[in-house]
Order: sequence, then structure tokens, then C-alpha cells
Amino acid sequence: RLSFFLWSSIPDDELLDAAIQGNLKNPEVLEQQMKRMLADQRSHTLLTNFASQWLHLRNLESVTPDMRLFLDFDDNLRQAMRRETELFLESIISEDRSVLDLLTADYTFLNERLAKHYEIPHVYGSRFRRVELDENSKRGGLLRHGSILTVTSYNTRTSPVIRGHWVLENLLGVPPPPAPANVPALEDKTIDGNLSIRERMVEHRSNPVCAGCHSLMDPVGFSLENFDAVGRWRKTENELPIDASGSLPGGGQFEGVAGLEKALLNRPEMFVGTLIEKLLTYSLGRGVEFYDAQAVRKIVRDTRTEGFRFSSLILGIAKSKPFQMRRSL
Repeated sequence: RLSFFLWSSIPDDELLDAAIQGNLKNPEVLEQQMKRMLADQRSHTLLTNFASQWLHLRNLESVTPDMRLFLDFDDNLRQAMRRETELFLESIISEDRSVLDLLTADYTFLNERLAKHYEIPHVYGSRFRRVELDENSKRGGLLRHGSILTVTSYNTRTSPVIRGHWVLENLLGVPPPPAPANVPALEDKTIDGNLSIRERMVEHRSNPVCAGCHSLMDPVGFSLENFDAVGRWRKTENELPIDASGSLPGGGQFEGVAGLEKALLNRPEMFVGTLIEKLLTYSLGRGVEFYDAQAVRKIVRDTRTEGFRFSSLILGIAKSKPFQMRRSL
């Protein structure tokens, strides 16, 4: 199970020998093997496969922004967006950084094509390199990546609904309930195209059946409205200033992506717990059930003293009852 979790493959001789001798029951040996496996090149599959599942990066391949609206979007840009996110996650793993840096990092990975898209100067050539960002940069953590912003948009416009749902489900672990049956989608053609997305959404939320869920999702998604449907920064929409104010369920108001990041960091245990659930789902090949909650909370408590370093999360999962046992008690 450890081998398929970290390598998506069968164990090597060293891991097999440790298992046969019963040494993996020793926490120190288990930690040593886990760190060895993470340092191995084969752990790259954890990065690519888990990122595709957790962040929905696999959906990027099927995204086709309207070429009449986004003239510069092509497959080279699509692949560059995905590569940025993969290299960013790889840096968190290889440098054993706190997983909170996924939200707050002051660096990213760019080549000339993506840097031009982001309007970041002095990056040339097709090779990706790490770029340190100043405090006023519009780039950094996952919520500012073109890959995430593109897969959570429609092909013609942004979607506060999709983006809000993505944040609630993948970063906070509190997805809103499914939409009731027979609720119509928002029809853009029936609404004045000169209105902002926020103004268009007013009509959808005016339906009491829709309002319950949209009151949770929309305010989160609105905070990302400074990024268009392919992740470019913008200050206006239809020549009107963008209102990027937002809020989280049960939380106060904030402004823009920086405010959303700060609000998420005010609840670090929720974000870390959600990431642990996603990793546990990936490692077990099944969804997390109610009887796994105690194990998740224990990993959160134990990793807090480690600063929520990535390796401490992996070790916590490897030591947990759901991972160690074939079936639940």
C-alpha cells in the first residue's frame, strides 16, 4: 500500500525486505522508508496523479476557451499552466515545506510563454525556472495559478459558482449540497451581456431554490473575479471596475484573492484536514468515511507541531489505522 501510494507501482527489494522482516512495524523504520521513497524519482507519480485528482488538473486537457475571446490561448499555454502547478507542488514536496505554503508562496515556476501571459517581465526561453515574486505580485499560491483558474471557468467567462464550489470542496472540505432537480442553468443569452458576472448572478440567486447553495459558493468565487477565464489579471469587466469582495461561510468579509488566502489561513486546521482527507482518499483508493474522522483529526494534531510539513502528513497517513488496516474496525 505504501508503494502504490508514493510510487503508483510495486515495492522495490528494500521495501519488500523490510516488510518481510516485520521492520515496517517499527515507526523509525517506517519513517526512514517513507523519506527514502519520497526522495526517489518514482515519487513523481504521487505529484502528477494526486494533483490531477485533487486539483482537477486532468480537466485542463479538455478545456477549450473561446478563441474569439482569448486569442492567445493555445496548447503550449495549456501545458505551461499545468507544468507550473506540477513544479510548484514538486517544490513543496522536495523541500519538505509546510503545506500552508501552497496558499502563501512568494515564488512560482515560469517559462517565457507563461510569463508573457502573466505579464511578468524578464523571463525568456522555453525552459521553466523558479521566479521569486515581490509582495505586490498577482501570482504565487495555488489560487493564483492559471491552471486552477482556467479549469474553474467556462469557455467564454469566469464562473464564481464553479470557483466557489472548488474552494469549498478542495480546500475546506465543505462542499455545498447538490443542486435540486430541475433547476435551470444561468442562461447568459437572456441577460444583458454588459452586466458584470456579479450582476448577472443576482437573477439566479433571486430564485429561493437556488439561493441556499449560491449564497455559500458565490461570495467565495467573487473574490477571484480579478482573474479572467484563462487566469489573466484584470481590473475591469465590460469597462466597469471589478468588485472582488467576498466571504466564507460563517466568516467575515474580505477583498480579492489575498483576502481569501488570509481567510483560509485563519482556519489552517480546516485546510490541512481537507488535504489529509484528499491524500487519504488517494492512498486508500476509496472515499473517506465517518469512521476515518478520528484518524484525520489525529494527523492534524500531530503535524501541527511539525509546522504541517508535507512529509509529516505523509508519515501520519502511513501510520494511521485506515492505512495500516485492511478494513475498518
